[in-house]
Amino acid sequence: MIEVILSDRCNACGLCVKACPMNVLDQVFNGTPEIARREDCQSCFMCELYCKEDAIYVAPDCDRRVAVDERQLRASGLLGQFRRDSGWDEWADTHENKHHLMEQVFARAAVAQAAFKHAVDEGKT
Repeated sequence: MIEVILSDRCNACGLCVKACPMNVLDQVFNGTPEIARREDCQSCFMCELYCKEDAIYVAPDCDRRVAVDERQLRASGLLGQFRRDSGWDEWADTHENKHHLMEQVFARAAVAQAAFKHAVDEGKT
């Protein structure tokens, strides 16, 4: 689940907002995007992938939030790890980009979310 956008690193380009398939983020005029619908985050890491400033941290657990200490996060090496490991941008020559393989995972997640929302609407959860 998306946990934080570090405003001092963010350049307000809006690529994360456009990349998010679940519409979790809202663009703020001349500012850091707002995490507006965190509960809709599927932990697909698309926002993190498109953030060239490494200003976003998405925790791998899509079901619950985790406590994030920004100071520890900055020192951890986790910022930008998904972009690096996916071979995007400046990492293209050193890491193979296999992100296209995630298409099936995203499709399954969308189906699961639709089924869950239907069950909630029907009062079955």
